[in-house]
Amino acid sequence: MNKVVLVGRLARDPELRTTQSGTNVVSFTVACDRRFVRQGEERQADFISCVAWGKTAEFVSRYFTKGMRIALDGRIQTRSWDDQNGQKRYATEVIAEDVEFAQSKNEVGGSYSAPAYSAPAPAVPQAPSADIDGFMPVEEEDLPF
Repeated sequence: MNKVVLVGRLARDPELRTTQSGTNVVSFTVACDRRFVRQGEERQADFISCVAWGKTAEFVSRYFTKGMRIALDGRIQTRSWDDQNGQKRYATEVIAEDVEFAQSKNEVGGSYSAPAYSAPAPAVPQAPSADIDGFMPVEEEDLPF
């Protein structure tokens, strides 16, 4: 099974493109905070490259901007190509299949209007919109593995 669920903030504005066949595709990066933070250190984040196609691409490009919280589920996909110098390049991306707002309109300051199209509902329970900051960090020595 290949299933990914992400909740984070957009690290930059989504970039919408159209393929030669007329299909919309959007690229965006989601910054996801790591759950645990070592005492005395700042919380780390992973920056995950994501891609959405078709109606989902249109939805993301229309209603999401840098800094907004986003929840999505999809799958990991790898691809490879030869660059201009003939070197083999590889990319690993999350293909976003279902996308949702992960914050209320008031949290954004009312800067967007209600969507005309909403992405399909995910098959898994929705991610909570609250931050996990209220949880206590667990020290590595307390972990059972």
